[in-house]
Amino acid sequence: MRESEPDHGRVVLAATPIGNLGDASRRLVELLGEADVIAAEDTRRLHRLVQGLGVQPAGRVLSYHEHNEASKTPELLDEVRAGRTVLLVTDAGMPSVSDPGYRLVEAAVAEGLTVTAVPGPSAVLTALALSGLPTDRFCFEGFLPRKAGERAARLGDLVTERRTMVFFEAPHRLPAMLRAVADAFGSERPVAVCRELTKTYEEVLRGSSGELAAWAEAGEVRGEIAVVVGGAEETEPASPEELVEAVNLLVAGGARLKDAVAAVAADARASKRELYAAVLASR
Repeated sequence: MRESEPDHGRVVLAATPIGNLGDASRRLVELLGEADVIAAEDTRRLHRLVQGLGVQPAGRVLSYHEHNEASKTPELLDEVRAGRTVLLVTDAGMPSVSDPGYRLVEAAVAEGLTVTAVPGPSAVLTALALSGLPTDRFCFEGFLPRKAGERAARLGDLVTERRTMVFFEAPHRLPAMLRAVADAFGSERPVAVCRELTKTYEEVLRGSSGELAAWAEAGEVRGEIAVVVGGAEETEPASPEELVEAVNLLVAGGARLKDAVAAVAADARASKRELYAAVLASR
């Protein structure tokens, strides 16, 4: 993998096992042994990984994590410009997905440098597939804010989200997170808590947000956690006649009729033409 030509340098994002070493791809094993530089989120975790896979890295290993991304990114770009292969690995899963890597990818892309990936294990997709919730449309929301007020505000923005949502959460914050989900979305919203995926004690708990919040509050939760939350049920759009009062309130507040109709129609996913006609008919 050692390149001598400057234009052959590249950044490789490599997915690592999220628990079971048997999930490591053949390409990952090859790159760990051949890359010129390995940038690792935690070099101690990398050492355990290569030992478990029976690989001896030939290239230079350096630490690359959230606290030094800004300072280390220029150094890694220099390596790529010099024609070397920089392999980026995180503790588990795909780099740059709630893990270090985005800064490096952004900077490399901006310069037109080659960026590629070795796909593999993903806690997001594994949790989604095991959740029993709809998988045709979903979104990944990462970690919710730690502060209660900010967490509630973020969930408030997602109340009407109809796609299945996937979150990450630390085990000690899981009870508060699930209670916040129940408060924001209602205690009957379907949820799956996925713990220790692909590991010996893998566990997937499925139930309502209220049930799982009570479960988490009742005892200590350990391990790596992904939480999958069902999307909001799609409701029938209101009829134009039901929206007339909302338009009149905006007009009474000083809005032009045309602007008020447009705003209410957009929010309710209704026809502007039909709503305008309904407002005129009511007068």
